[in-house]
Parts: sequence; C-alpha cells; structure tokens
Amino acid sequence: MSIVSAELLPCVQRLTDTRWAFVRGPLSELHGWTLRLADEAGHIGFGYGHAMPTVSIHGAGAKAGLDYLLPRLIGRDPFSIAEIMQDIDNALAGQPSVKAAIDMALHDLAARRLGVSLDALLGGRRRAAIPQGRIVPLKPPAEMAEVARALAAEGYPMIKLKWSGDPDLDVARTAAIRQAVGPATTLMLDTNQSYSAKTFIRTFARVERFDIALVEQPVPAADRDGLALITRTIPASVEADESAGSVDDVFRLVSDRVVDSINLKITKLGGIRKTLAAATICHAGGVSCRLGAAFGPSLLQAFSTHVAAVFHTLESPCELSEHLHLTDDPFTPLLMKDGLIAVPTAIGCGVALR
Repeated sequence: MSIVSAELLPCVQRLTDTRWAFVRGPLSELHGWTLRLADEAGHIGFGYGHAMPTVSIHGAGAKAGLDYLLPRLIGRDPFSIAEIMQDIDNALAGQPSVKAAIDMALHDLAARRLGVSLDALLGGRRRAAIPQGRIVPLKPPAEMAEVARALAAEGYPMIKLKWSGDPDLDVARTAAIRQAVGPATTLMLDTNQSYSAKTFIRTFARVERFDIALVEQPVPAADRDGLALITRTIPASVEADESAGSVDDVFRLVSDRVVDSINLKITKLGGIRKTLAAATICHAGGVSCRLGAAFGPSLLQAFSTHVAAVFHTLESPCELSEHLHLTDDPFTPLLMKDGLIAVPTAIGCGVALR
C-alpha cells in the first residue's frame, strides 16, 4: 500500500506571553507546516515542518522545501523510511527541519498501519513518562523570578533561564530566580552563544553559589575549543546545542569529549532516525543527551516524547512542554502532570488532528 497523497496544512500559533524573548530577539508568533500523508488504504501519518527564522527557516522557505520534496513520496512504500530519507537527503541540501517533517510523517504512517505506538516501532519504551524542564525567557530579574516561581509551583523539576550576554544583568537574573524557586529546583543556564569562553568562566564564578546543574551553549557554535575550555574549567555540566547541528557534529563533540551533554532535537538533526543515531553515539562515548526545546504543536512534542522514551539513559529533564504556552494547537493535547509528560499509548505518535 503506497503513499497516494501528501498535503501541507498551515500551522500558525501565537505565544501567550507576547513579550517572550531570547538573545536572538522576540518571538510572538510561530509559523509552521503540518504534513499529512495518506496511503491507499486510508491510513494517515502526520509530521511537522518547524519554521522559526532565528533557529531553522522561515515559513515560506519551509514550504518551498516541502513542495519540492513531497512529489518524491507519491507511490513509495512508507515502510521504506531509510531509502526514502536517503533520496530526500540527496535531492535537497540542508533544511533539516523540512526533512524532519517527512521523516516524522513516514514513521507515524508506518506505526498507524501496524497498529502500534511509535515507541514500539522504534524498539520499545524504556520509560513511561518523561521529566520536563521549562524555559524562563529574557525579562528584568524580578519578572523572570515570578515566571520561575509559577513554573516551579506547577511541579517542573528543572527551570532553564535564558541569559543575554550581559554579565551583571545575567547574575542578577540568576540570583532572583534561585531565591524565588528555593533550593530544590534544578537550575540550568542557556546563553544561546552570547558569551566568549573566558568571559563566561568569569561570570559563572559569580553564580556558582546558586547551584547551577547545567550550562547550555555558552559560546558561539563554531567555538569548539571554547566549549572544551569551559567543560574542563567549571563544575557544572556543559551542554552543546547549536554546536550539535548534525550527526557528524555530535560524533566530533563526543569523540573529542568537548562537552558533558548534548541537546538533541528532531527538527535540528533532520528526523527521528538521525536523532536516534546521535543518541547512540552519545551513549557509546559516555556523553549525556536529552531532547531540548523545539517550539511547535503537541504533534512535534509527541514525536520527541516517544524518542526520549527509547533512549538508553536520560539523566536530565527534557524540554517538550513549551507548547503549553502556544495557542491555536491543531492537535489533541499530551497528558501532562506534576512536571511529567506521559508517553502516549495510542497508535502512531499518539495525538490526533482536532
């Protein structure tokens, strides 16, 4: 039963916090694309084309890439995921978020045809729920503290605060948030590449007393030597995000032990298969990994939840609940309670178009 149709549906979501921002700029609205594949028997599979200009690509660019690739899916066997994705890689350079949409939809369609949940297709879950962390966007210190206090009260075990590259202000933000959430909540920092290595090391020394567990991408993506210097210098775990933009990047980071942890994302790496390959490299090299935040509807988070469920180990909370501050989600919700997302048990990815 081959694929007979491939349809794109626009997915526009607003942020409930209209002042949400990180160091690359504000974000008030998210444009993406839902991919709907159908086979001859009427089985449906969904994927999501992430389109966020500061991270991946703008909406029109994502659509152009998908429009170019989707005719190649018609008449293909959706179980031939490896072969199809190799053809897709050969046909279009770059655009991992576009390729990830196709990869997700193929996996979803295959799982639904078999009548199994996605994690079963991927080898079986190792955990039934995934601990979650939440992001505190850039604001004045007192406002960030209030956001963090509310999230901690909802039961999230980890809070990740954004930094802006201003040492004095970032230190003040960290102090205010630690005071607001108390000692039990795990704190992470994410600078989104806004520091040089030595400036970050000096600044971290000022916040070390606040018990920071993990530091994400403190220096520009290309500065692997700076990442390695920070990893060797500070007591907190150091995590690569923007530096880990491909499976090849992950291999080099792990083999050279540049970082302690790697932030993996389906949309960043180009699909589920590549994300699982990156996770295997991390496990083999003794480097931690987790699924980080990729803004989008519950559909995207459902795929990430299934992938996290099959990881060999998961030492830190993931960030798959940021869809909760997006409006206009076209898909049914994920089950969320006490800082945990339950891995869906329904067939396929586990969520449905409303």
